[in-house]
Amino acid sequence: VQLQASGGGLVQAGGSLRLSCVAPGHIFSSFDIGWTRQAPGKEREFVAAISRSGGIRYYTDSVKGRFTISRDNAKNTVYLQMNSLKPEDTAVYYCAAGSKTSGNYFWDYWGQGTQVTVSS
Repeated sequence: VQLQASGGGLVQAGGSLRLSCVAPGHIFSSFDIGWTRQAPGKEREFVAAISRSGGIRYYTDSVKGRFTISRDNAKNTVYLQMNSLKPEDTAVYYCAAGSKTSGNYFWDYWGQGTQVTVSS
């Protein structure tokens, strides 16, 4: 585990949470940073990612308009601000560092998961 994820918790539908992911400097400066999630009984899915420069952001369709990914280069930290949360957002969220190739992300480094639970 190279990255440290935090910020998960229990929230009611419509609420907000902010996840944080801290990476070592040599990883933070060299890779895009993203978030994936895995709900019980489902495959892990891509959620969002931000380029090394912070100038490009990617989101899966189901979170567009509700989640915002950002990075603070001074703190080697990437944030995932999650608003208007829905029960279907319930999952373990993982941060990762990697690169985008041919339209897909390939992750080289992972953090431990942080549980997000949204109650209806």
